[in-house]
Amino acid sequence: MKSRTDKASLRGMATGRALLLGFAVSLATSGFVLSANAERKTAIITFDAPGAGTGAFEGTQGLAISPNGTITGLYADSGKVFHGYVRARDGTFITFDAPGAGTGPGQGTGGESINPAGTITGLYADANGLFHGFVRARDGVITTIDVLGASQTFAYNINPAGTIAGSYTDASSVNHGFVRAPNGAITTFDVPGAGTGSGQGTFTASVDGLNPAGAIAGGYLDASNVFHGYVRAPDGAITTFGAPGAGTGPFQGTNTSGINPAGNVTGGYIDGSGVYHGFVRAPNGAITTFDVPGAGTGPGQGTICEGINPVGTVTGNYINASSVNHGFMRDKHGSLTTFDPPGAGTGIGQGTINAVNNPAGAIVGYYLDASNVFHGFLLEGE
Repeated sequence: MKSRTDKASLRGMATGRALLLGFAVSLATSGFVLSANAERKTAIITFDAPGAGTGAFEGTQGLAISPNGTITGLYADSGKVFHGYVRARDGTFITFDAPGAGTGPGQGTGGESINPAGTITGLYADANGLFHGFVRARDGVITTIDVLGASQTFAYNINPAGTIAGSYTDASSVNHGFVRAPNGAITTFDVPGAGTGSGQGTFTASVDGLNPAGAIAGGYLDASNVFHGYVRAPDGAITTFGAPGAGTGPFQGTNTSGINPAGNVTGGYIDGSGVYHGFVRAPNGAITTFDVPGAGTGPGQGTICEGINPVGTVTGNYINASSVNHGFMRDKHGSLTTFDPPGAGTGIGQGTINAVNNPAGAIVGYYLDASNVFHGFLLEGE
């Protein structure tokens, strides 16, 4: 249900992810933004992975950041093949490809989530365009993850213990959730009420959908193609929910995008008019909805939440009335700050896409420039 502009992204292509919402160091420019209450001054650094293409829908996407500021993501080269990368705190890059990753357009490797030890999980598309999960140790050793009986596997999250959560599709293209323990043992699950038709079923949130205790946030698509949110506790107990105001038509409803250590969940819902709205759900189930000022009110516009850090700050993007993306952060008290990296495009579908924030409040994401090229960015306090 995430509405992303990543037309060149492995994430956007994997199992129709667009339904749930949609790869030399370059410190090209820095910008500054002041919050609405002028309490926090922040700097924006933009970056491009070595080897990233410069054509339309090529370039670099920042997708996850560890507590110490190490970033992972993906970039698309000039042949539109994807590659993973690690960007260290000092701005140096290591690029990588999973064994078995395809080398044709739309194939390749992408990093999705990184834990404090620097272990990365992600996915790759092989030469047949089929997806597999992987885990990459800090020393660069990569292990493929395929759920038994799956036609495709998507490893989206890793927590400090090394537990991995994601989803997979079966031979009938139905989606199911899974958890992989640090020892490699895999447990699969389905949310009660999840549909069993092609494209339906259980999904996990990506990047930020697994907390240190092992709780998982995600969404499911029911037999009527309506989205609903869920939280799966570490013991496997599942609680489903819907945000107030969520639509009940096909591909409307509620989905989650992140869960923090306290169990606070963020996500979004699509109303009956096809407009996006954000929410935060407390551990007791209370839901607060919100809209960023300036968010559009037409179909496909509105507020999209992406991540929530330990202190409860939510990051995401909003789509204005001109269908341009802009970044935002919302603190636990509801105060909102909006921003754009220098160079973000102002055309339809262009602009700023936030991915996730770390405990220090640093935000990683990417933007699409006026030439439809992707670039990564890091926003952090001075």
